[in-house]
Order: sequence, then structure tokens, then C-alpha cells
Amino acid sequence: MSETITLDAFDRVDIRVGTIVEATPFPEARKPSLKLVIDFGGEIGRKRSSAQITVHYRPDQLIGRQVCAVVNFPPRRIGPFDSEVLTLGMPDEDGAVVLIKPDFKVPNGGRLF
Repeated sequence: MSETITLDAFDRVDIRVGTIVEATPFPEARKPSLKLVIDFGGEIGRKRSSAQITVHYRPDQLIGRQVCAVVNFPPRRIGPFDSEVLTLGMPDEDGAVVLIKPDFKVPNGGRLF
């Protein structure tokens, strides 16, 4: 069982929806990954993310796809790349990441609540 947190603690995690506008291979990463540029709209703008999603996704399949990401963690250096947001996914039965996305198109920058 996971650790219990308060609603206030959860509210501090800023999860937003954005649209992937660029996706490229990331051969310098230790684990197979893609470099993403995600457009979160006016307030947040475009942010970069490294995502270990190569089992289920090719770069060309991701352009235009909406995803959810944590936008208020500090940037994380991954090799020569600064990952600015944490793109969210869930593991399939083999542990490969499946991206989280809204069922319907929503405005970029919309906050999870």
C-alpha cells in the first residue's frame, strides 16, 4: 500500500495537459527513451521531457497527441538533455509505459483536478 498524503499535498502537484509537437529519439539516454516537446499553451508554453516510452510509441505516432504531465517539478538533467516536465504513464503487464491522456481533446494547459 502507498503512503497516505493530504489533499493539500496532492493539490501542490501541478498536472496539466499538453500536445506533443516534437518527438525524437534520445540515443544518449541510458534506457531507451524519446525526447518530447510538449505545448501546454500560453501560461506555461512549450516544455521538454524525456520519456521511456519506446516500447509502445514511435516518434511519428506522437505528434499531435495530448498527454498529461507534472509541470512544477524542478528540471532534471538526463545526459545532455534537461527534462522540464514529468510525462505521466502507467505500466502495462510487462512494465512498459502507456501514456496517460484525456479521453477527449481539451485545451492545452488544462489542470487536473
